[in-house]
Amino acid sequence: MFGNKTITGSNLPTRKKITVLAKEAECYLSEANYEKSFITSRLALQQALTINDDYLIARSYKNIASTYEDLFEYEKAVFYYKKGLVYADKTRNDTIKHAFNNNLGNIYCFEKKQFDKGLNYYKKSLEYGYKIADTSQVFITELNLAWAYFYTKNFEKGKSYLDFINTYKSKYGDKTTMVALNMLNGMYYGEKAEYKKAKSFFLEAIKLGNEGDQKWDLSYSHEEYAMLLMKMGNYKEAYENLVLFNKIKADLDNSDRQKKANAAGVNLELDEYKRKVDVIEHENELQYKSLQQSRIIVILFLIISGVFLLLIYSLYKNYNFKKKKNSELIVANEQLSTAKEKAEVASQLKSQFVSTITHELRTPLYGVLGITNMLLDEHKELANSPHLSSLKFSARYLLSLVNDVLQINKIEENRIVLENLTFNIADEINMIKNSLSFIAKNHSNSINVNIDPKIPEYLIGDKLRFSQILINLVSNALKFTKNGDININAHLIKIENRLHYIEFKIQDNGVGIAEEDQEKIFEKFVQIGRKEIDYQGTGLGLSIVKRLLELFNSTISLESKIGEGTTFTFTIAFDYDTIKTTSLINNIQVDLTTGQMFKVLVVDDNAINQLVTKKIIEKHNYKCTVVDSGLSALEILETAQFDVILMDINMPLMNGFETTRRIRKKGIDTPVIALTAYDKEEISEEAISAGINDILIKPFAVSLLVKTINQLIYKVKEGTLV
Repeated sequence: MFGNKTITGSNLPTRKKITVLAKEAECYLSEANYEKSFITSRLALQQALTINDDYLIARSYKNIASTYEDLFEYEKAVFYYKKGLVYADKTRNDTIKHAFNNNLGNIYCFEKKQFDKGLNYYKKSLEYGYKIADTSQVFITELNLAWAYFYTKNFEKGKSYLDFINTYKSKYGDKTTMVALNMLNGMYYGEKAEYKKAKSFFLEAIKLGNEGDQKWDLSYSHEEYAMLLMKMGNYKEAYENLVLFNKIKADLDNSDRQKKANAAGVNLELDEYKRKVDVIEHENELQYKSLQQSRIIVILFLIISGVFLLLIYSLYKNYNFKKKKNSELIVANEQLSTAKEKAEVASQLKSQFVSTITHELRTPLYGVLGITNMLLDEHKELANSPHLSSLKFSARYLLSLVNDVLQINKIEENRIVLENLTFNIADEINMIKNSLSFIAKNHSNSINVNIDPKIPEYLIGDKLRFSQILINLVSNALKFTKNGDININAHLIKIENRLHYIEFKIQDNGVGIAEEDQEKIFEKFVQIGRKEIDYQGTGLGLSIVKRLLELFNSTISLESKIGEGTTFTFTIAFDYDTIKTTSLINNIQVDLTTGQMFKVLVVDDNAINQLVTKKIIEKHNYKCTVVDSGLSALEILETAQFDVILMDINMPLMNGFETTRRIRKKGIDTPVIALTAYDKEEISEEAISAGINDILIKPFAVSLLVKTINQLIYKVKEGTLV
């Protein structure tokens, strides 16, 4: 319907006109007027393509990409940034090349979490920044690089960039960048364990963030500060900062900027139709000029425009109808799910908090306990050293506190199910007595055990939880008794069918508990009469005892007088079945592999853990090979065979789960034992699906590791390993 005519030079848009359009688009974007920003940018792009100006084409694409980035459409933003970068690279303008690379670095690092790509773009941006000698732009890119490296825990690489921005902060920094800079300094000194410096920087970041208008950096500052406080052991304040982080983030998500982005969705949905209208309008304009405002062309233009306007109007009406109905549904759903979401968020935050603490503490504790044992093994003359004994005790004590926190969290989330195992009650009680002998010796106490001879030798029940109850009660008695006696009494009080009801009494002649405090001591975090010099843990022990006894359908009572001592009493019903007990005892696996030489592959990225595990393995006459990553493990398994693999879970690049999956895909059925600081229940499901045969939690008993290795190898030899 339209004829073609050669466009003369006088009809072409001028470079000046296109530049004005590009500036207008940038202004609309800064005002969050996304619809006008899109329209103006597209018009500038069409005209820049007409005159084939690479710089103006690149600039127009940059405006379009930046608009999509503001609307959180990151895939579209990346698409247009890359298109624009192709044209920018054809020019000699290093300023626009710097901008493209910096913006792509921002999206890949902080939105898509593809740090390798993001860092490459940042480094290219930095090169162009130095070429144009624009220190202010270099300052921003250096800050982004430091943040990206610190976010991936690569503090050494990020340090040089941090030094640069600290040097030029007074000249090129502003309120926004100063918040991020103080936060980065806090992250660095926190990593270096200089907690006082780190804390001061975080507090300054939070102060500046509260004073300024940009709140994203403030939210990140609260999050990173919470991580520092957890390292320092200040869990309460850490939790408060996590709450602030989540509140600020939620406020930002519901801000006017987000609402504007949602409103602009109308224009995004109609973008294709607007593009077609723009193309036709452009063609009609050229035809109109070339045919000297021909009446036929005008009529055709009006008809076509009317059709498209009707189509757009129809789509707009349909969109508004759907939007209204969706809004009604959203409001109804939000009213039904708000309470549930709040509860789930709080529960998830608490679980993540506890999991992070336990994992971060168990890993170094494994190294401390392992190296302490190595010193005692290699230097027999230090066997009686009070310093090493204190070090070992302190590490084990800290481990018990970590386990207390995890235990109370599991109980509150109803994640504990009692097991039925055959055990010798006398052996369990005497083992507890021996394990607490160090504490008893420090306070010059004696532990006495009295067991009713009527109690059967073997009972059936959850011996682990029973042991936890006794350990907490006896430990508590030892702490508050000096130069005294702690009596553990077990008495059979009745038998109903197969259930044997056994009453346990833990008696001490220590300081005693005041009557007004006796109800409080079973609450969480309560410690009666604590002094600054005491070393009494978290105040969770008796709370855990009470919760565990509830699982046994039992209760606990106490009698106490100040200066005379305390007696805790509880009763547990254990099953007794001679046939079942005999069967369980007969089915206990016998270790037939002791004394044989086996090849063990250790996969662990932590140098201290490598040393400890290797010493344990070699001490038991096994041949040990150590690699520091999953990729190295896959490489060595191509040429070497092993009887068992000890696999760390939390490794960079490729974790233990993925490494095991790839091992199984290669057809290698060597037993894999996960050595991890994570709680077993958290990873069991994924471990099984990955092909891991067993899990040991660090720190673990050496005898348990050796037993597990031998049993798995025995199953392989018998052909029963699944």
